[in-house]
Amino acid sequence: MPVVAVYAVTRKGARLSRRLAEALDGEQFLPRRLADEPGVRGFDSLPECLAETFNAFLGHIFVCAAGIAVRAIAPHLRSKARDPAVVVLDEAGRFAVSLLSGHLGGANDLAMTVAEAVGATPVVTTATDNAGVPAVDLLARRRGLAVADASKIKHVSAALLEGRRVTLFDPEDRLGARDDPAMAEHFEHVSDPALLDPDQPSVWAHWKQPPRALNAGLLLALHPRVLAVGVGCRRGASKGEILEAIETTLRQRDYALAGLGCLASIDLKAHEPGLVATARELHLQLRTFPAAELDRMDAPSASPRVKDKVGTASVSEASALLAAGPGARLLIPKRIMGNVTVAVALSPQPLTVEKTWRD
Repeated sequence: MPVVAVYAVTRKGARLSRRLAEALDGEQFLPRRLADEPGVRGFDSLPECLAETFNAFLGHIFVCAAGIAVRAIAPHLRSKARDPAVVVLDEAGRFAVSLLSGHLGGANDLAMTVAEAVGATPVVTTATDNAGVPAVDLLARRRGLAVADASKIKHVSAALLEGRRVTLFDPEDRLGARDDPAMAEHFEHVSDPALLDPDQPSVWAHWKQPPRALNAGLLLALHPRVLAVGVGCRRGASKGEILEAIETTLRQRDYALAGLGCLASIDLKAHEPGLVATARELHLQLRTFPAAELDRMDAPSASPRVKDKVGTASVSEASALLAAGPGARLLIPKRIMGNVTVAVALSPQPLTVEKTWRD
């Protein structure tokens, strides 16, 4: 399925949008009077069209005046952490402007790609790019870290633009900045969270929650998506029960919910409504494994009684470890909470990376 939508409103723009749709394997949208070629989707009103497409595509390219694009997308904007990439190209094909979600949504990259496809000049206005300093939100996206509060990005970016070094707590080097000389110019690594000042812009890169005093200040929390939660549940367990078990388990250890990379279970539960709904609610992949594969795992809370029922002595612990991959470590052994069992494993690598139009 195409991940990029290309729009035009005139016949001249339609010709250019066709080139882009073909070059980027995108889907073309034109006014119905111009949608006379196979594969082109017609619309009666661009704003009404955007009501259906804005959240269905990861990237949008408008071949028209910027004002037309702005008015069409305005009602659908939510936050810089969630909005898709938007690029505007003038009908003469001269300038490809990154309009929205330059870093997290990948619009800057999309503008470069559009410019290359039609011989235009890319226009990128994000301050960090133009100043040659790291864009922490872009680093986070590329390295599979979730941004806890996108409103805190501006504090870190402002400090970097002013030439100040930003304090960084990243004990596992999830941002990959520890041995990078270019990054060392902009970040000061600390191994003790007590050295972070809540009144100064700083960055926390860890799957645990930062202390509350820091979270209330200017600290930007980034959470690597490296936690795999294994879930076992009785038939009919509700989404509410499963969510509560997961959230309670993480909260009691100060683990970040945003650090979850996937849910895991036995394949008998692949279509369990409550579990499927939980994965959807958390925007996570649900990975399930055959009983024989789970039974080969070294699970500390293995139960012969469970094996008699489902063919493996462990569901939650074994599935968490399997989903977390080679080198995984069990952080939280099986916990029983009503109709649900939960275990948490730590993966050395991100289990999911935020998708953009390029992915």
